[in-house]
Amino acid sequence: MKQKTTKILYWVFTILFCLGMLFSGFSQLLQVESAQKAMTDLGYPLYLNYILGFAKLLGVIALLLPLRILKEWAYAGFTFDIFGAGLSMFFNGQGLMALSVLPFLIVMFISYGLWKKVERNKRMK
Repeated sequence: MKQKTTKILYWVFTILFCLGMLFSGFSQLLQVESAQKAMTDLGYPLYLNYILGFAKLLGVIALLLPLRILKEWAYAGFTFDIFGAGLSMFFNGQGLMALSVLPFLIVMFISYGLWKKVERNKRMK
């Protein structure tokens, strides 16, 4: 794959992922009814929405900034968040609903892999 194509695909997947996390983060910060229901259904306190929402917004900012170490931490944080959401659903008896996190994981891992490839291409120049 050409470097330009890799860069374009990286930004497409990263922006898609960031839009999803922005929507989720703002929903949690604003305590939208669906965000509250998700927390109470899983048995978590509602204040956790504020913590996760704020963390997601910071993570999105980190993914969009050209600071390598922040991106690594943001990708790690999103991985824990998404896996945690899926496992919480599974252990709470929601069965196949736990698989609803897979699209987010897939887009995030594609973004991460493409970012690593873009970084590798930069170093080879």
